[in-house]
Amino acid sequence: MESALDYHTAKALLEWQIELGATECIGADPVNRYELPAKAPKPAAPANEPVPVAAAPKVDPVQVAKAAAEGAKSLEALRDAMDSYAHCDLRNGARSLVFSDGMPHARVMVVGEAPGREEDTQGKPFVGRAGQLLDRMFAAIEMRRDAPDRDKAMYIANVLPWRPPQNRDPKPEEVAMMLPFLERHIALANPDVLVLMGNHSCNALLGRRGITRLRGNWQEVLGKPALPMFHPAYLLRNPIAKREAWHDLLSLQSKLRDLA
Repeated sequence: MESALDYHTAKALLEWQIELGATECIGADPVNRYELPAKAPKPAAPANEPVPVAAAPKVDPVQVAKAAAEGAKSLEALRDAMDSYAHCDLRNGARSLVFSDGMPHARVMVVGEAPGREEDTQGKPFVGRAGQLLDRMFAAIEMRRDAPDRDKAMYIANVLPWRPPQNRDPKPEEVAMMLPFLERHIALANPDVLVLMGNHSCNALLGRRGITRLRGNWQEVLGKPALPMFHPAYLLRNPIAKREAWHDLLSLQSKLRDLA
C-alpha cells in the first residue's frame, strides 16, 4: 500500500500541473452552480444576553369594556366589573368609584358628567353644591333620590365613575372606554325616562354638543325618551338660566304622566 503524498512531492506535482497550463482545481464530483447555497444556521444568543421576547398583542380597552359590561347581569355585578376595569387611568388618581345613588329602577335616571371633589370623597354622585341644587330642582316636582316610591324616586349615575384630575373635562378616549358600562347601566336600571345633565352626557349618549340648543328638546337614547337639561353647576354660574330649567322640569313631569 502506497504511503500518502508528503508535502514536498505534492507541491512539486502541483507546480508541474501549473506549468502544463492547469489554472483551476476541478473536483471529482460535478457542482451545480445554479443551486442556492444553504442558509447558515442562526448563531445562538450569548449566554449573558437576554433572549428577546415577542411583544404582547395590543389590547383594545373599548372591546374589553364591552365584554365586561355585557357579562354583568345585575347592577351589583356591573359595579364590580367597573371596579375591576384596569384600562382607565382615571382610577389611579381617584379615591372612590362613584357608581350611583338613589333608587335603582326608579322611573327617572339622571346621567351626569363626572364626579367632583365632594363626590370623589363620599363615593356618591351629585353631593356638592351642584348636587344640592339638583335635589332642590327635583323636589319642586315632588321627586327625591331617597323617595321610597318608584314614581317619586330618581336614580343618578355619571358618564365617568372616577374624578378627572383638577375636575378637567373628560377626554374622548375616557368616555369611549366607559360608554359600554353606562349603556349597560341604563339597560339594567331600566328607567322610563333619562335626563341628560350637561354637554358631556349629551355628547356621550347623543353624539352631540351644544346644551343651549339641545336642552328642553326630547331625544331618544337606547330606545328611551331622553331630556337634555342644563347642568346644575351651570345654573350656579348663570342663575338666569333657572327659568329654562324650570320649564324642562315641567316638561319632564308631563312626560312621566303621559307614560304612566
